[in-house]
Amino acid sequence: MSERYVWGLSEVDRTRVAEVGGKGAQLGELSRIDGVRVPPGFCVTTGAFRRVLAGTPALGDQVDRLSHLDVHDRPAIEVLSAEIRRTIEGAAVPGDVSAAISGALERLGGQAAYAVRSSATAEDLPTASFAGQHDSYLDVVGPAAVLRQVSRCWASLFTERAVTYRLRNGFDHRAVQLAVVVQRMVSPRAAGVLFTADPVSGNRRIAAVEASFGLGEALVAGRVNPDTFRVRDDEIVAAAVDPERPALTEEQVLRLVRLGRRIEAHFGHPQDIEWCLVDDDFQFVQSRPITTGFPVPEAGDDANHVYVSVGHQQMMTDPMRPLGISMWQLTAMAPMHEAGGRLFVDVTGRLTAPASRAALLAVMGRGDPLIRDALETILDRGDVIPTMPDPSPGGPPTSGPPTSGPPAGGAPGPIPTDPGIVDESVRRSQDSIAALRRDIATVTGPALFDFLLAAFEEQKRVLADPLSMQAIMAGMDATWWLNDTLYEWLGERNAADTLTLSAPGNITSQMGLALLDVADVIRPYPQVVAFLRNAADDGFLAELPKLPGGAEARDAIAGYLDRYGMRCVGEIDITRPRWSERPGTLLPVILDNVRLFAPGEAERRFERGRRAAARKERDVLARLRALPDGERKATEAKRMIDRVRTFIGYREYPKYGIVTRYLIYKRALLAEADRLVAADVLADREDSYYLSFQELHDVVRTGQVDHQLIGRRKEAFRSYHALTPPRVLTSDGEAVAGAYRRDDVPAGALVGLPVSAGTVEGRARVILDLARADLAAGDILVTAHTDPSWSPLFVAIAGLVTEVGGLMTHGAVIAREYGLPALVGVEHATRLIRDGQRIRLHATDGYVEILS
Repeated sequence: MSERYVWGLSEVDRTRVAEVGGKGAQLGELSRIDGVRVPPGFCVTTGAFRRVLAGTPALGDQVDRLSHLDVHDRPAIEVLSAEIRRTIEGAAVPGDVSAAISGALERLGGQAAYAVRSSATAEDLPTASFAGQHDSYLDVVGPAAVLRQVSRCWASLFTERAVTYRLRNGFDHRAVQLAVVVQRMVSPRAAGVLFTADPVSGNRRIAAVEASFGLGEALVAGRVNPDTFRVRDDEIVAAAVDPERPALTEEQVLRLVRLGRRIEAHFGHPQDIEWCLVDDDFQFVQSRPITTGFPVPEAGDDANHVYVSVGHQQMMTDPMRPLGISMWQLTAMAPMHEAGGRLFVDVTGRLTAPASRAALLAVMGRGDPLIRDALETILDRGDVIPTMPDPSPGGPPTSGPPTSGPPAGGAPGPIPTDPGIVDESVRRSQDSIAALRRDIATVTGPALFDFLLAAFEEQKRVLADPLSMQAIMAGMDATWWLNDTLYEWLGERNAADTLTLSAPGNITSQMGLALLDVADVIRPYPQVVAFLRNAADDGFLAELPKLPGGAEARDAIAGYLDRYGMRCVGEIDITRPRWSERPGTLLPVILDNVRLFAPGEAERRFERGRRAAARKERDVLARLRALPDGERKATEAKRMIDRVRTFIGYREYPKYGIVTRYLIYKRALLAEADRLVAADVLADREDSYYLSFQELHDVVRTGQVDHQLIGRRKEAFRSYHALTPPRVLTSDGEAVAGAYRRDDVPAGALVGLPVSAGTVEGRARVILDLARADLAAGDILVTAHTDPSWSPLFVAIAGLVTEVGGLMTHGAVIAREYGLPALVGVEHATRLIRDGQRIRLHATDGYVEILS
């Protein structure tokens, strides 16, 4: 049976993307919706495109060369893509393909005017729209002209913008095929665009309509100023129109939006829809998913909800794989909801009652002022959260805690300032982990998953231990007391930053200093240093003993991994590779330490911090004693200084315990995945990462897996990287951005939250991957976020700027202990500051200036 090269729009649906591309499949599906009209037409299939490519051998070499270009090499992309387009446009259309197109035109009306539009297989998809990447042509008349424009559409698969889009989003040039849609032109009175979700805020309840007279191409191309409408709940809530000559009546606007809602419901996603008004009848010429809006967590009801990002509080806003998400949900101290590969906490209940609202806002304000401001913006509007009275004494709480940490409000009752409390809390955690490591070795198969569910409850029991929670809150409360009270009494900002330098017992700062000790072992052996500079893979540890000093270097690195190898960037996602799994990740930091520091730097640095803290304490107490009622104030301050130095280091230990357990869990789960691979159930052990914990349990139990589900999950995970998670999200899909609302900073300065005081000027190093770190003395690190795995870099930099963070997040705590000026929560810092620019960081006053 010969291949069909033409399909009528009425013959295709969304399952035919491989044959007719995304646009063709969407139009065919649109034509099947009751009450939705689509101009008649047909699709020239991807099979026709492949016939042309197969008859043009030169294309293979050209596309191979294109695949090796760097996305930033625009001149090379421009030259090679133009060469490919000329090759395709010059290729002969096979006779049977030409005959099929001509026959379809004759059946629709051979001399009518047509729109000829590209339709790629990776176009108008829920995860990538490719909007505007390929060419379309209007008012094309006659078979010869249509055939010519079909060839030009095929060639447009290789426009510079389309090639760059694919390179940037990870699409294989050979994997994307092109079909062409040919539709009869209509003569509309008006045309335009309908967004079924607000394109600016993402609000799903607000539809946006743009309308102008005549064809909509001028509107889409930005050549006319359209009438605009905002519609919510079947009511126009905002409009900007020419009152003398509106493109649409209000009745037409509402009717259009109702049809748009019908289309949205059919596809299951907010839609970007192109429409025409012909004789008071709407016809639709395109509908593509809106891929820029952030997905909304499923609530299971129609009520309003407000969600706060977990990633912004955990310093990891990258997407997580399904196994990582489900594991964090199962081990977290509060219910969490997934959307776009990220986790959110529903804070609606706590916002409704005045008392719980005030407590929540206070906690959020301490952590991330942008989250607090966003929540206050929602409250001030009054259209999302109803105000309810406080619950009666003894009544049920309005909701759980805002994050996965201790409940808001702190632990019950004070504790004495006793280092033994920290020692006891650490011992309890270590004993529990030792029992986990011992017992998990005895279970496999389905029994492992039952064991892990019990282990998760034990993890939460340890985290919720009242003594541990009291120690955490004691350190945080003392920090806040010192900053607030010493500012009131002495006018000094952020005094706790210096008073907490080299505080004892901080496992994360010890981790950074310990890597300096590793560098001390390696530095005397130049052959080891040269070997590590060129290490190509993670097997370098086994090769080290062959070199002079290599055994000592191997033992030092292995010892470090024994204590800290459970850590990694994005460590809340159990699927992320740990340092013990990829030790090469640490080599750039180790080699920087070898190059930048003299032997003994760890001890010197810790001692410098301890002495600076002691000097600051003496200075503060002396100044307080000079004040009225000074002895009482000095006594109170001394008590809080002792308290903060006793407890603030323990703030980091519970997270260390969590990730230590995570590596134990992960090794057991990967052993199960390896058995599934050996049994030909899974193709690869890491396919298990794309299943939830319960789904993986089912696969282990049944020996069966849905490979298509894994494929869809991989594609979804890839697409989630293009999404920017908001700090605050409503159930209407509105991403609410907070603001610092400051007018006391220099023009052009970037504002953030100061978390570790100081002013420093230096070269900005914009680094998004720890494994690619390349630092020099005096550099200021600019990055998206820093979880504890970044702290080894802190010893080598002069300042820190991050897009995400709060006063008590891990990076802030370590920056203060190292005396590192740090500014967090600087929106879009990695885009606004270019690598290599000279900047001045004002980490006391909360802003950064770009100097060159």
